[in-house]
Amino acid sequence: MAAYAKTNTFYISIWFWLILGVECYDGWSNHTLTIYTGGSVTIPCYYDKKYTQQKKYWFSGIDKSKTYTNTTEQNLSVIDHPDQSLFTVTMRNLQNKHTGNYYCVVETGEQPPIKTIYEPYLKIQSAPYVFVVNSSVSGHEGGDLSVQCFYSSGYKNKSKQWCRYKDQSCYTVGRTDTSQNSSVQVSDDDGGRSFTVLMTGLRLIDSGWYWCSAGEALSSVHITVAEAKPGTVSDKENQTAILKNHNNETKETEKPPNNEPLIVWLLPALAALLLLLILVGVFTWRLRRRPKQDKHHIRGRNGSRTTDMIYSKPEDPVILYSTINDEIPHDPNNDITYSIIDDVPRSEVMKSPAGENTETARIDQILSCTCTPL
Repeated sequence: MAAYAKTNTFYISIWFWLILGVECYDGWSNHTLTIYTGGSVTIPCYYDKKYTQQKKYWFSGIDKSKTYTNTTEQNLSVIDHPDQSLFTVTMRNLQNKHTGNYYCVVETGEQPPIKTIYEPYLKIQSAPYVFVVNSSVSGHEGGDLSVQCFYSSGYKNKSKQWCRYKDQSCYTVGRTDTSQNSSVQVSDDDGGRSFTVLMTGLRLIDSGWYWCSAGEALSSVHITVAEAKPGTVSDKENQTAILKNHNNETKETEKPPNNEPLIVWLLPALAALLLLLILVGVFTWRLRRRPKQDKHHIRGRNGSRTTDMIYSKPEDPVILYSTINDEIPHDPNNDITYSIIDDVPRSEVMKSPAGENTETARIDQILSCTCTPL
């Protein structure tokens, strides 16, 4: 069955070259892409820069259909990338009926008018001979990345390689190749079911399409290398920086707790206390500034007369007596006020005729005196 498939492929290729006048690109034949049933695949088709403006298409050897670039259908997309000098073909929901030969073609506008730039053979399988879990891997400039390629047990003794589509440069298991700042190491894993590709010191030019293969079976992988931002370091330096940051964070956690909440509560309390002290000070100052009452007011009443006696401090000998006749309040003749200023020492004023120390006796004496109106 395998021999029949190979023979059939050979005759299809001969028919394609003879009928359409296609020039085949020698290095890109005999590639078998293995894909899971119901899965998808993206195939890169690199072309010479001189064909940037020329028409390109994807040709199916199964139904003889042509799909030109920049066409998107439900299960097929063909997109041109002139800045990268390639167009990509993405096929989705692949079934056994899609197994067969396909061609990446450029209409050169020269002789011959058609040029095949890639001729892959797609094999749809429930258990692919070679496959990758992730067909798109990214890294950053100066960093590292790894890709794990799986293969079936029947390919254990086949040659394993990691190759670049653009220039078909390949790296083999057990051999390390170094080019400028980047290096590639391919190592067969224990158990004989996969091999790992490690790319270190990545450069921007390492972006592109690769394949991992075991024998003639291969699986496509797209690598994206992002430009390093200012301050970006290699993975080892990154690990050192992370360790330093961890140590610094540990030291910071050992510092005394932040007292900011305590200060937030303490400041209003101090302000309130200060305001209280100011109010107490002002109240005390006003009390001290209030004038002392240095006079005493004594008022006595005898019948219809009211006598006010105002005297000064004990050491002041001057005493003022005031007599008001309020017996007839509306009589102008009786509404007369008499004042007697008696320069008598306070000690004598306070004595009564009977020798009693009272002011009442003195007041009665004054009231009993007969005064002649002026």
